[in-house]
Amino acid sequence: MNKKMYYIGMDIHKKNVNYCVKILDGTIVRQGSIRRTRAELTAFASRIRRPWKGVLEATLFTGFVYDILKPYAKEMIVGNPLQIKAIAYAKKKNDNIDAETLADLLRINLVPESYMPSTEMRNLRRCLRYRNYLVRQATRFKNKTAGVLMECGAEYNKEKLHRKGYFYNFMRRLSDVPDSVKEMLSFNRSLIETFEKNQNRLIQALKKNPKLQKRVELLQTIPGVGDIVSLTWALEIADPHRFSSIRKAVSYCGLCSAQRSSAGKEKRGPISKQRNSHLQWILIEAANMGPNRDAHLAKLRKKELKKGNENRATLNLARKIVAYLMAVDKSGKAFQYPEKKGRKKSPKTILKKKSTQCKTI
Repeated sequence: MNKKMYYIGMDIHKKNVNYCVKILDGTIVRQGSIRRTRAELTAFASRIRRPWKGVLEATLFTGFVYDILKPYAKEMIVGNPLQIKAIAYAKKKNDNIDAETLADLLRINLVPESYMPSTEMRNLRRCLRYRNYLVRQATRFKNKTAGVLMECGAEYNKEKLHRKGYFYNFMRRLSDVPDSVKEMLSFNRSLIETFEKNQNRLIQALKKNPKLQKRVELLQTIPGVGDIVSLTWALEIADPHRFSSIRKAVSYCGLCSAQRSSAGKEKRGPISKQRNSHLQWILIEAANMGPNRDAHLAKLRKKELKKGNENRATLNLARKIVAYLMAVDKSGKAFQYPEKKGRKKSPKTILKKKSTQCKTI
């Protein structure tokens, strides 16, 4: 190990970054706080004359700070805040102590590391997550439109209400409601159309991105996987090779229960909250809708339903989709259904069949 190396722990906040610089034996070289701006972060990194390693906790601001400091550091690590228990369970806790603890974990190589995608991948992922936000907002306005009509006692077709043609015909026929309600409904409809237009534009831009186009096309060869599932998988997973097994990918997607094992006794709790919530939601939706579009998935779901209840069948089908996604994404080949392996016939049975054939002839 390099004794001249600096180990820097950084505790990031909305306005400031508290830092602690240590050497290998734990001696504090420098400690303080700087503003979380591009100019001050660059000036701080450029003043360090020795090679250094840095560690940050994963927060909303980590990506911005990480991109600025990475060119100056020998290594930058992003720590998993859920697993850094030395900070979470400390009796005495403040920003300077948190930065010092991070530096200590770094110099003894005990930082629970989080995966950090490239800047370009994070920018694309931000666009997809913003699209999901627009969809949620559009749903809220749709629910508000239906709620206002129910409040006024207006009769409408629930299945067709949010279709463009039906809505405007319905508005022309709508009577016995205040003008303020009509204005509110028209305003809601204009926002819904704006949200839908922009979310479609974002999806089309992501599909045509040269970094994603080929990968998304391969993922869509899997039954039950469309634009949203393939884009969410590609952008949230980023690099499928970071998972050494399907079980680890399933755990990351939040499709397995929490495990508690002690003294030879094992307990399984509900679905773990330590997961990628974006992937979990979209994979559950794919498992629910996929059997309606593909006979193979429908057959798998029917088979799983015989083993347990509906929720368990949905989870098992979602895990199967994860296995398909991992196989296609790692191999770079289009999806093919696994061939059924029949029982190999032994030489004795083959000889018996030949002898019977000779007798019959």
